[in-house]
Amino acid sequence: MVVATAAATAAAAAAMSGAAFAHGAAPGPRDQLVAAVDANLRAHPKIPGEAVSVRAPGLDLAAARGLADVAAGIPLGVETPFRIASVTKTFVAATALRLVEDGAISLDAPVARHLSPETVVLLAADGYDPERITVHQLLDHTAGLFDYASTAAYDAVNTTDPGHRWTPEEQLRFATDHGDPLAAPGDEYHYSDTGYVLLGEILERVTGEPLATAVRTTIGFDRLGLDHTFWEILEPAPSGEPARAHQYYDRSFDNIGLDASHDLYGGGGLVSTVADVTRFFRALFDGRVFTRTETLDTMRTISAPGRADGAALGLFRYRIAGTECWGHPGYWGTVAYACPALGLAFTIETNQANEAALDTTTVEHTVVRLARAAAAHRRRA
Repeated sequence: MVVATAAATAAAAAAMSGAAFAHGAAPGPRDQLVAAVDANLRAHPKIPGEAVSVRAPGLDLAAARGLADVAAGIPLGVETPFRIASVTKTFVAATALRLVEDGAISLDAPVARHLSPETVVLLAADGYDPERITVHQLLDHTAGLFDYASTAAYDAVNTTDPGHRWTPEEQLRFATDHGDPLAAPGDEYHYSDTGYVLLGEILERVTGEPLATAVRTTIGFDRLGLDHTFWEILEPAPSGEPARAHQYYDRSFDNIGLDASHDLYGGGGLVSTVADVTRFFRALFDGRVFTRTETLDTMRTISAPGRADGAALGLFRYRIAGTECWGHPGYWGTVAYACPALGLAFTIETNQANEAALDTTTVEHTVVRLARAAAAHRRRA
């Protein structure tokens, strides 16, 4: 019944839209966004559903199509929460930089200063030098750390025992047991969840608060209106929150039963909605997260080793339809951007993790073109 209703609603909307176009009415911004999402789902049939939220001056759009739960036929909505995975890293990096502003952390400080003695010993035993690795290098992935999360062995544990409850200590030990240092600190760029687990520990030890509380209060979730963003397991879900979206690898693996601890302690962990993630990225680039404007410049500083990847501190640089944007992808099909020249922030969630089965380029280009058109309209007015 749900599937039939969703299909009928979509068909009716398409029919009305088509009738309007047939009578010469130009499609509005939301019609254009919906058309782009529909086209993307047709072009990539392994994407179960796609939700988009767009905020820019004169532009406030949201659209969702497809399914949040394939087996039950439950439609994806713009209010459906989902695991944002590595987009969490932008929140963690922003928290660390706020603590830098407060003088609690120095970017050039050796991580040995802030980590527990047990963690320092664990790293040193695997050939790392915690007195040379800096907080800055954790943030921009130049610490030379082996990434536990990208190993086949880690995937095997999570697929054969999805209910396993990981601890951050266990994940760090998994990294040291399955790999060795990849480079000297500062010499090479290697994306690493291991580094962000270390950052999670640093945030806890510096603030004296659990990770979820440290990030929430330091950034100011309540102040920014992030009412639907929370740390899975680490804190309760907001009251009345809809069921979390099922997120898939192809259609063969559904992460709904995968314990959140597999990606929880800094490299991932947040559950949110497309609107809340967009709201955060807009606030970050509008100057409502940091107390000093130069801190955002620091966050957007790309290291020499990370230049080819556009890797900064919890952000990556992109060009979308000729416009410079900054953002971060998340493993389960999420990507969030801010495009400062247009005052634009937007988030796309596809609930599909297999990169070979998805491509959101056309939707991204549509969003940037809509923001440009809104800016041109304001100039004419």
